[in-house]
Amino acid sequence: MPSLKTIRKRIGSVKSTQKITRAMKMVAGARLNRAQQKITQLRPYAIKTSDIVHDVAADLIEEHTSANEEGQAAGEQAAHAGEKGKELHPLLVKRPVRKALFLLLSSDRGLCGGFNASISKTAERAWKDLEETHSATVHFATVGKKGRDYIARRKGHIAHDFLRVYDGLDLQKVKVVTDWLVERYLGGEYDAIYLVYNEFKSAMTQKPTVEQLLPLTNKGRHHEAPKGDDGAKVEYLFEPGKKELLEHLVPMYVDITVYRALLESNASELGARMSAMDSATRNAKEMIGKLTLVYNRARQAGITKELMEIVSGAESLKD
Repeated sequence: MPSLKTIRKRIGSVKSTQKITRAMKMVAGARLNRAQQKITQLRPYAIKTSDIVHDVAADLIEEHTSANEEGQAAGEQAAHAGEKGKELHPLLVKRPVRKALFLLLSSDRGLCGGFNASISKTAERAWKDLEETHSATVHFATVGKKGRDYIARRKGHIAHDFLRVYDGLDLQKVKVVTDWLVERYLGGEYDAIYLVYNEFKSAMTQKPTVEQLLPLTNKGRHHEAPKGDDGAKVEYLFEPGKKELLEHLVPMYVDITVYRALLESNASELGARMSAMDSATRNAKEMIGKLTLVYNRARQAGITKELMEIVSGAESLKD
């Protein structure tokens, strides 16, 4: 059995650790409240923007497809298809996926449970699936040191590493990320760009999510399109037109989508850290209780031994 001095030192060490974990839990909780407020404010706007953009994009893609089919039937396939292809916004043009980019959102620090491990493994699975299904070359852009280090250990190609994005996160920092992504996509460097992040559900729950950012598709509504009394889809009138509307909405959509993903990831990290520190604090409390019990037993055993020695000595003196 260890000495009383050793046990006292260990109890003191665990108590110091408990103070640190409790403080980290309180800090994470305070920051989580602010992060939740930002998400609550942004989510409805981001979801509505996404629904509108995908509705308009779906209409344009459908019109583009119908026009191409009519052109082919009239024997004007090459000229008509090329002309109509120009009418689509460049971020709507779908290309065969030969080279793809994953924007992986992780954290810069640890002590947040399985937050980084789960999202990094999700990114790795998506990476391998895309290579197998499309025989595509996959590169990564990373936000957060933990995800970058994980991909580097797996011998993945990191095209860019965005540093300190979460420090004072705002739209200006988001624009740095989105401008880089859009420039690479429009330049033909990548045929598809995906977001990989933890969607915030609660302080206890985060959902690893893989979401296609570019090109925009006719799938991606968060809610069902509104319908009239007869059950038919409601048609909107656009002024000056759908194409001109998308010229303004698509860049806004990309910015808002990445901004929302960063806020979701940040809140998920704080929630995971708060839960991990709460668990660590409770474990420390249990350990202190067990060590205190061991200390008391060792102390009682020492006292009993001393009493026995005193009694034995007294008996020997009587003899």
